[in-house]
Amino acid sequence: MTADIGERLKTIRGIYNFSQRELARRAGVTNSTISLIEQNRVSPSVDSLKKVLEGFPLTLIDFFTMDMESKETSFFSRKDLVELSDGQASLLLVGATRKDRKLRVLHEIYPPGGNSGDTMISHPGEEAGVITKGSIQITVGKEVRVLHEGEAYYIDSQIPHAFNNISDEVCEIISAATPPNF
Repeated sequence: MTADIGERLKTIRGIYNFSQRELARRAGVTNSTISLIEQNRVSPSVDSLKKVLEGFPLTLIDFFTMDMESKETSFFSRKDLVELSDGQASLLLVGATRKDRKLRVLHEIYPPGGNSGDTMISHPGEEAGVITKGSIQITVGKEVRVLHEGEAYYIDSQIPHAFNNISDEVCEIISAATPPNF
C-alpha cells in the first residue's frame, strides 16, 4: 500500500496542476515532505496524509477511492457532439457520454421557421442561454420576447416555454440547463 500512496499523490497533484512546492504551501508542510511521500521514502501517518490532502482539499476516502484510470474527456470536437434533431431545430449536446452529468449544454440551431415543437416545454430546473447568431422569439408562460444576437435569457424551466425562429436567418444559441433533462 505504501507504494500506492506516493504514486497516487503524484498523480492527483498532476490532476490539480500543483507543483510539489505549491501543494506543500497549501497544506502547510515542507516541500521535502511531499517529495519523500511521492518517492515512497516515508510512509505518512493517517494524520500526516490528512494534512497533506487538505492542500487540494481532498478527504482520505476521496484519495483512496478516486478512479485514477478514468480518462473522461474535458474537450470535444464538433464530431463528438451528439446531434438531436427533429427537423425543426438541431440540438448539439456537449458531453453526452460523461458519466453522472449534472448539466446539459447545447449548441442550438434553429433554421428560419424552426421551433422547439408544437407544445410548450416544461421540466424541473433552470435554463439559460445566449443568442450567438440571429434572433429568436421566446415564450415563457404568457410573456413573449424576441431576443437578438448578444442577448440572453435565464428561466425557471418549470414554467412552460417555447422557442420560435420567426426571422429569415438561422438562429444559434448556446444554452445550459440543470438538472439535465436529456
